[in-house]
Amino acid sequence: MAGAAKDTPERPAEDEEYRLSICGKLCYAIGGAPNQVAGSAAAFFLQIYLLDIAHITPFHASLVLFIGKASGAVTDPVAGFFISKSRWTKVGRLMPWMLACTPFTVVSYFFMWYLPPFVSGRAAWYLTFYCLFQALTTLFQVPYSALTMFLSTDQKERDSATAYRMTMEVLGTLIGAALQGQIVASAHFSHHCTVNPPVNTTDTWHDTPSFPDPSDPLSHQAKVYMIAAGVIGGVYLLGIVILFLGVKEKDDPYALNSDRAIPFCKGLGLTMKHGPYVKLTASFLLISTAVQLEQSNFVLFCTHAADLRNHFQYLVVTILVSAAVSIPFWQKFLQRFGKKCAACGISWMIPFAVMLVTIPNLILAYLVAFVSGLSIAASLLLPWSMLPDVVDNFRLQNPHGKGHETIFYSSYVFFTKMSAGIGLGISAAGLEFTGYKPGMCRQSNDVILTLKILIGVVPAILILVGLFILLFYPITEESRKETKLALEVLRRSHQSTENLDDHKEDTSV
Repeated sequence: MAGAAKDTPERPAEDEEYRLSICGKLCYAIGGAPNQVAGSAAAFFLQIYLLDIAHITPFHASLVLFIGKASGAVTDPVAGFFISKSRWTKVGRLMPWMLACTPFTVVSYFFMWYLPPFVSGRAAWYLTFYCLFQALTTLFQVPYSALTMFLSTDQKERDSATAYRMTMEVLGTLIGAALQGQIVASAHFSHHCTVNPPVNTTDTWHDTPSFPDPSDPLSHQAKVYMIAAGVIGGVYLLGIVILFLGVKEKDDPYALNSDRAIPFCKGLGLTMKHGPYVKLTASFLLISTAVQLEQSNFVLFCTHAADLRNHFQYLVVTILVSAAVSIPFWQKFLQRFGKKCAACGISWMIPFAVMLVTIPNLILAYLVAFVSGLSIAASLLLPWSMLPDVVDNFRLQNPHGKGHETIFYSSYVFFTKMSAGIGLGISAAGLEFTGYKPGMCRQSNDVILTLKILIGVVPAILILVGLFILLFYPITEESRKETKLALEVLRRSHQSTENLDDHKEDTSV
């Protein structure tokens, strides 16, 4: 009884130890925002930049987008391997990786938007720096994502930190798209192109370039893109400073000091055999590919297929504002009704996107943008909220291993990036096949039809298949609670074992 009485007052102190402050959650969330700022700018504007500003062919643009994404995907397991082998330092095991790669990420991002004075080798230039940027952002994103597991052992605290992170990342996506859109909007406006051409329009109007080939790196179009790249590079530096100063990484509280890290290849094999992880990854790699297709083709669709070239930057902002303000709603929704139930919100965008494709109308376009933002918010929040549950489930089945967190996160990002790269490559190749002409005022009917398919039909199919797979995801709210209790017992038993070992060492001395 005395022992029980002695343990009672200590519990609040232990709970307090694993409770995160609002300031800590905000600093953690802000630290990941710059990746989203840059990623948003690239997702919405890189394809149209390569086609209409750099004037490389759609085939070369498809190679840049696919190989760049693939290089980032390949870097994920490599990063996971080396990070899992990292030793603990004074600032943690994950933080040094994020600090080291940020300056190089800023440099590669800037040159990704620089227009070189030569023409023939531009595709190779953009391929080189886009691959570097993707690889370096991976070296940041893998440890940053895995850091969630080292903030707290409490599932609610981790879910709360994830909600903060998703809110800030959506805000980062909004900032990136808004900054890029407002700064570079003038690069895509031309008085040579009219929204409604005259009735007697001839084929020469279709072949009129919206801008001459801007071979001069100091042209207006090139300068506005470099200005935007410089601004976003500054956001990167600010974010890493806030993350370093405001977040404290904690060692794995479930592992004994004697536990050994799981070898990477063995851990990867165990990961690929873990049922909940396989179902979660298969579902959201399809859903994330659908979202990526929407993002990368939306500006092209507004410009060439919907006669909304003067509104695309405002539609992009509408999507992202809707996504940002709805994150808290989705967080409350998944807490009340469960995470699998919240996934149905991803499908909301399907009927509205189909309506926009069939009836391109300005008012309808803003409605579609708003609803799409709600769906995108759910698709961003859910996988990163569900992945820690999968890691906990794996931890319970493998209690004497550690270092597996980076394997889960790196392999998940690998699959989602690879699928997105394949989707982007196929979409750009489709534009090449149907005869897309860079910089032209109006594209052919085949190109317009292709853009409508890429915006409406393909994402709808991918989302529906992804949600069908998610129906078989086995982790429910009840099983989450059972896992939480079992891991709490495991953590306390590990602490007791270590205290007993320390006592024996003191006695022997």
